[in-house]
Amino acid sequence: MDIWTYQSVEHVTVAGEAWLASASEYPRSMRALWESRPWAPTVLPCGRAFDVISMPALFGRRVLDELWASGPGCGPVAAVRGRTLLFVQPGAAPRLRRLLAWEEWARDVPPLLCHGKGDTVTVPSPQRPTAGPDLPGHGPGRWIVAPESREPWLPGASVVLWACVRAAREPVDAL
Repeated sequence: MDIWTYQSVEHVTVAGEAWLASASEYPRSMRALWESRPWAPTVLPCGRAFDVISMPALFGRRVLDELWASGPGCGPVAAVRGRTLLFVQPGAAPRLRRLLAWEEWARDVPPLLCHGKGDTVTVPSPQRPTAGPDLPGHGPGRWIVAPESREPWLPGASVVLWACVRAAREPVDAL
């Protein structure tokens, strides 16, 4: 069973919202912003609660399938502007970047954007839009697997590395 057929959470729970807000230097202000503008995507810093690995959408799908097929699954995942954003353990982004540069067999992996401490990412609204496409903020991103707990399981660099390598080596027509 893969993530695309798995019963995933597509909206952020209250506990998941608290976890997302914990990435901010001012979590209460972040939650107040979401209350006043629930449809708006948000820019959050990486390195405190999570790092983010951004990959092309199609490759991201293959990586997520590998994570689910190999057993550990994944933590929160978003789709934003044609990219898949995989939330990983804090500190995993620079480590993954180094592992990909070091391992010769990782050359088949398409370039990934590894966002860690000092970087920011745009995340989808924590609340599901309730109206059609005319709703402000509708469309800039969506949760594939939304945060649902205050301490979501986040994969480390080595788990993501192996999923990326397996996804890169898998024949494209196997999907």
